[in-house]
Amino acid sequence: MSTLPGYTGARISGCWALRTDGGGSGEDSLDRLLPAVSTSRRKSSTLGKTEPPLLRTGTRTIYTAGRPPWYNEHGAQFKEAFVIGLCGGSASGKTTVANKIIEALDVPWVVLLSMDSFYKVLSPEEQALAAHNDYNFDHPGAFDFELLVTTLRKLKQGKSVKIPVYDFTTHGRQKDWKNVYGASVVIFEGILSFADKELLQLMDMKIFVDTDSDIRLVRRLRRDFTERGRDIEGVIKQYNKFVKPAFEQYIEPTMRLADIVVPRGGGNMVAIDLIVQHVHSQLEEREISVRALLATAHQSQPLPQTLSVLESTPQVRGLHTIIRNKDTSRDEFIFYSKRLVRLLIEHALSFLPSKACFVQTLQGQEYEGCRFSGKGITGVSVLRAGETMEPALRAVCKDVRIGKILIQTNLDSGEPELHYLRLPRDISEDHVILMDSTVSTGAAAMMAVRVLLDHDVQEDKIVLVSLLMAELGVHSVAYAFPRVKIITTAVDKSLDDLLHVIPGIGDFGDRYFGTDGSSSWSGEEQQEPHSCSSEV
Repeated sequence: MSTLPGYTGARISGCWALRTDGGGSGEDSLDRLLPAVSTSRRKSSTLGKTEPPLLRTGTRTIYTAGRPPWYNEHGAQFKEAFVIGLCGGSASGKTTVANKIIEALDVPWVVLLSMDSFYKVLSPEEQALAAHNDYNFDHPGAFDFELLVTTLRKLKQGKSVKIPVYDFTTHGRQKDWKNVYGASVVIFEGILSFADKELLQLMDMKIFVDTDSDIRLVRRLRRDFTERGRDIEGVIKQYNKFVKPAFEQYIEPTMRLADIVVPRGGGNMVAIDLIVQHVHSQLEEREISVRALLATAHQSQPLPQTLSVLESTPQVRGLHTIIRNKDTSRDEFIFYSKRLVRLLIEHALSFLPSKACFVQTLQGQEYEGCRFSGKGITGVSVLRAGETMEPALRAVCKDVRIGKILIQTNLDSGEPELHYLRLPRDISEDHVILMDSTVSTGAAAMMAVRVLLDHDVQEDKIVLVSLLMAELGVHSVAYAFPRVKIITTAVDKSLDDLLHVIPGIGDFGDRYFGTDGSSSWSGEEQQEPHSCSSEV
């Protein structure tokens, strides 16, 4: 899994490309993504596609399906990741079996976790022994089981984790650890996967890969010689002294703990097909319809105290009049939306914590003021419409860090799906301003908040900022996450049968980016400014 420098994130599960050059932090950076006002744009829905969930090439599989909700309408985790434990002797074909299972599953959000990543860092004395092939890497004491159990438990719970990268040439851990998040299925493989009781308790399925010892020796010779830079004599010495005795003492006896024993490793497609069928049935049993539950909940309840609506001054109402008007041209919609977003962001910043401070003025007098008391501020936009709010945040928060989350609605199930995320490192220590242009049922906003919580962001440090919200969306987010602050410019009463906000604003992303297919938005017929525009 590749990650961007300085960021944690999951794989892109669809054919989406985001700019990663780090440029364009100014006010006009987003405008470069917009078509010219005089250019007609083709209709493009922001909902998910109904094509097959994956695309195959000669060397790659690209998933177009996102991760469905892993939490219930209360915001609590509803289902844990399905953990498959793979055990077997050294070079028995565990990784091959794991890759065959992943290929046959044809589902995104699968994580392959290798026990090799959790070898302990060797002391200088132990490194000297390892250099002469006198260190036992096949003994339980060679592994950091405490870190391994903690990591696998967090993965099963859907949390973001950091995986160490072990260097077999230096026998130490590399400086940069891999960031992993969002697994629906975790495949954990290692020679001693079944050696710890806590690990066994975390596994939903246990598989032992049984391969002939002569075949394992040949594979180990080839692997250690070509991939790990060892000489053949040293590999044979280590095999006879440590590997073979450890298999007989620690590994082979754990075969009785396995639910399934796979003879012949990756070549046994019958066993792999049976495993895949069972995993599919387990995943289907764990599905949940969050949006349907939200649509029937929280009716006739008062608005929560965590909600703050921007004061409806003549200026704010005038701006709403323009951007809600279906006859407003696209360039006017963009201009007045930016004005309203700027007011909204300024209002949201007043909810961040502050502390009193004193400064000296140029006249030599002391002035009692206040300053931000948190460690940092991070903005996270829900793509694509939430990205339009980033320039306003950058304009008022110097050097603010920005993260992105892509959530789309699956047209078949009607559920939100997580496709991509890129979050700054150490985001758990910051106050996070979560930006989405509109919130209807609150399903996508809840998923975005859940992602932040899974990355250890504290709930009371999250501020959800939206240009327009429906009452149902406000209730859904506030009920699931009562400590999240909700900031908006207006709250509309209801939703239509398609779950659109009423009276609403339309599809904000389509109107802003000019992808709604309307001729009045293409710039071919520019509208004159409306009478209320000059009054704002």
